[in-house]
Amino acid sequence: MLHTSLLVAHIAVLGYWLGSELVINSTFRYVCYSAGMPVAERSRLMDHVMNVDQHVRYALVLQFGLGLALAMRLGWLPGGLAGAWTVGAFAVGWLALVELTHRRRHAPAGVRLAAVDRGLRYLVMAGLAAVAVAGWAGVLSMPTWIAWKLLAFAAVMACGVAIRFALIDWFASWRAVLSAGSGEAQELALRRGYWRATGILIGLWVLIGAIVVLSLARPA
Repeated sequence: MLHTSLLVAHIAVLGYWLGSELVINSTFRYVCYSAGMPVAERSRLMDHVMNVDQHVRYALVLQFGLGLALAMRLGWLPGGLAGAWTVGAFAVGWLALVELTHRRRHAPAGVRLAAVDRGLRYLVMAGLAAVAVAGWAGVLSMPTWIAWKLLAFAAVMACGVAIRFALIDWFASWRAVLSAGSGEAQELALRRGYWRATGILIGLWVLIGAIVVLSLARPA
């Protein structure tokens, strides 16, 4: 029963993740291409984008926890039931950090929390890649397709980080619009920033598609 529940949740979270990504990208594009919209209304839409972006963060952590817990319960990764519960507890703690970071994002503590969250993501990415390499090298016993899934998920996380780095200049232009109003240079920068982030997002979707294919095909 627990295994079935975890599997159903694992599949449902994937749809939740992709749906959230589509909503974010569509609304973000609308903001970037609405130069004639009043700044106050445009700002409210952007606040909505940032709120919806939380769902992507939730989905990533949930997929991490559910995927590893399932793999451990099925014996595809070492750890067994104890390892699955440990991963679950870690994911719950990570979700709490993600939520607290969002709620404190406008306070000085929010900057520190965001730094902790980024550092945690780097550690998780490195850990997933290290486990994948250990599997290929025979140090850890796991199916080859699981090793590839771990590496692909680490790459998905790297894409998420890359999107945020790509938007640093975008937010600088956005703050200029909020403080001084729209201008041709700022609007061009907003549109360019949108396409830079979207290009990385497309790569992220391709990686998620590859993860799904690996899960279904399970190549040797």
